[in-house]
Amino acid sequence: MTLVAPFWLLVTVAAAGTAVKNDGDDEWVHLPDNCEVCKFVSIEMKSAFDETGKTKEVIDRNYRFIDSKGAPPIKYVKSDLRFIEVVENVCQRLLEYNLHKERSGSNRFAKGMSETFSTLHGLVNKGVNVVMDIPYELWNETSAEVSDLKKRCDVLVEQYEDVIEDWYKGSQEEDLTTYLCEKHVLKGKDTACLKEEWASKKKGDQAAIAQDKNNKKKKSDGVDSKQKKEKKVKKKKAERTGGVQPQVSLSEAKTEL
Repeated sequence: MTLVAPFWLLVTVAAAGTAVKNDGDDEWVHLPDNCEVCKFVSIEMKSAFDETGKTKEVIDRNYRFIDSKGAPPIKYVKSDLRFIEVVENVCQRLLEYNLHKERSGSNRFAKGMSETFSTLHGLVNKGVNVVMDIPYELWNETSAEVSDLKKRCDVLVEQYEDVIEDWYKGSQEEDLTTYLCEKHVLKGKDTACLKEEWASKKKGDQAAIAQDKNNKKKKSDGVDSKQKKEKKVKKKKAERTGGVQPQVSLSEAKTEL
């Protein structure tokens, strides 16, 4: 059996690695706008900070210079080294995204294989001859949209590095997407894409499955964090009482037989 892929899919895949102007001439290629770029930069940056914020590593800054005592040790999670490592690698993380042509808005950018390509790969695995203008080996090449997302991330991070650093060295209580995108990068501009979320639970949607796992992990991390705080509170209370259990009067201890 031979299956000819739809024209829009051929154009989308063929556009991978090809420079395309964002002037509306090509109705099949929609490069990311400023809102989408900032959205995914902030999302990946928050993920990177979460991943690197669990270590208890301490950095020794006492280099024993002849005429200097050096600086005292500092926790990695509060160090400039952590900030530099996250900022330098955040844009590379965007290359893990794929273009999901069947979705609209910013939701077309997501990790995991798109529903369309999952279907095509499934057909190939069943022995169906899928005819496309490019070889099978190039199906998973980075799309023009994702390539542009990464390129514009590099520009944004360089331009707003001081803003990101201010957030990092501050209390970090404010959400990074709000601080970076709404208050700086997109100030006075369209921020609608920041509220867009993908909630599809279609069977076989690998991106939706990956997102669901990520949401569960965040929820689990939140529960673990709450439990740790409760343990700390109980420990402090025990220390205050010297580990002595409160005395109960005999009258209170009586029970009916």
